[in-house]
Amino acid sequence: MDARRAEIRALEAEIAALRRACEEPRAPGEDTSRARKSLQEIHQSDSGEWAASKDLRGHLGHLESELLFLSTLTGINIINYSMKTEDLTSTENTEKSIKKVLQRHRLSGNCHMITFQLEFQILEVQNKESLSSVITDLNIIMEPTEYSELSEFVSRAEDRRDLLMFFRSLHFFVEWCEYRKCTFEHFKEKYSEAVRLPEGAASSCMVVQSPRQPGFELVIIWRIQIDEEGKVLPKLDLLTKVPQQGRCLVHSHDHHRPVRC
Repeated sequence: MDARRAEIRALEAEIAALRRACEEPRAPGEDTSRARKSLQEIHQSDSGEWAASKDLRGHLGHLESELLFLSTLTGINIINYSMKTEDLTSTENTEKSIKKVLQRHRLSGNCHMITFQLEFQILEVQNKESLSSVITDLNIIMEPTEYSELSEFVSRAEDRRDLLMFFRSLHFFVEWCEYRKCTFEHFKEKYSEAVRLPEGAASSCMVVQSPRQPGFELVIIWRIQIDEEGKVLPKLDLLTKVPQQGRCLVHSHDHHRPVRC
């Protein structure tokens, strides 16, 4: 009972002190000073946030300019990108100061006329001394194209989980495709009567024929191959097409006697 009375008296004393503080006359301009101080604190806070926002926008602009430079240099454009992380650190690893994080990346883009989608995982292992990263899974999805050489290359890149080889080889492959297309278009424009492109300028075949000797044709097969190490190499084959009558004449000339066909 005495303890409760003591508590009540303490509360009454605190209430009385608060009343006296409220009833005390304030110095002239005190409210204005407090308001000014509050506004200054708000302004400083806003200024700090504005400076941070300005720095962030500047950093973002710098990253965008670098990305544009890389896209111009390589021809590879990244359209969409997302990443999710998962902490794989176990209790045992925590005790040993080992941290494991699994990153799941997904992106889509194009390299000129070829579009692609990538899904890959990166495992990061960090301890007191070092940080290591390794690609644990890679899946490449490409839109159907007329470039049959790419299918085998994509499978090889997936098996090796080699992102660098994929992007580097894709860049040079597309570059060679552009060279071939420009070359075929040049000959077709300059020698329109003699040059045919049966499957278009983007194909691997160009036919040269003589307007004066129909049936005699030279077929140029220009393939673009990607070897085991991802090196892109052009390969040219020349095929001839001679009509039956021409073959008989050549055979007759070789044997110095007439041949019936």
